Amino acid sequence: MPELEKLTINLNPVDLGQIELLVEQGFYSNRAEFIRVAIHHQLAKHADNVREAAARQSFVIGAMIYDRAGLEKYRELGERLNVHVIGFLSLADDVTPELARETIEAVRVRGIFRAPRAVKEALADRTS
Repeated sequence: MPELEKLTINLNPVDLGQIELLVEQGFYSNRAEFIRVAIHHQLAKHADNVREAAARQSFVIGAMIYDRAGLEKYRELGERLNVHVIGFLSLADDVTPELARETIEAVRVRGIFRAPRAVKEALADRTS
C-alpha cells in the first residue's frame, strides 16, 4: 500500500487555536491527528454518497497495481482497460510506455497515481 500523501491546508486563527487547545488538553496527540480524525469522520458521514458515485462512474475503491506481466495478459486477450480508481493506482517500473498505450484506454484516479514518468507522459491524453 502507498505511503501517506502530504496535504497543506489553510486555517483561520480561531480554528487553529481551538485545535491547539484540544491538543494541549490531551484530546489529540497533535494537530495532524485532529485533522485525520476529522477527515475520517466526514468520510464516514458521506460513505454512502461516495459508494453511490463510485458505482455510477465505475470506480474501484482501494488500490490497483499493474505490472508488465499483468498488462501483457490483457494485450494477449486483445482487451483494453478503462482504469477508474478512488485511492491508489500503481503501474510498476517494468511497464513500458508502449505497453501502457496498447493496453490502457483511459485512466481516472481520484487519489494517488504512481507510474514511471515516461508512462504517465504516454497516457497523458487518456488521463483525467
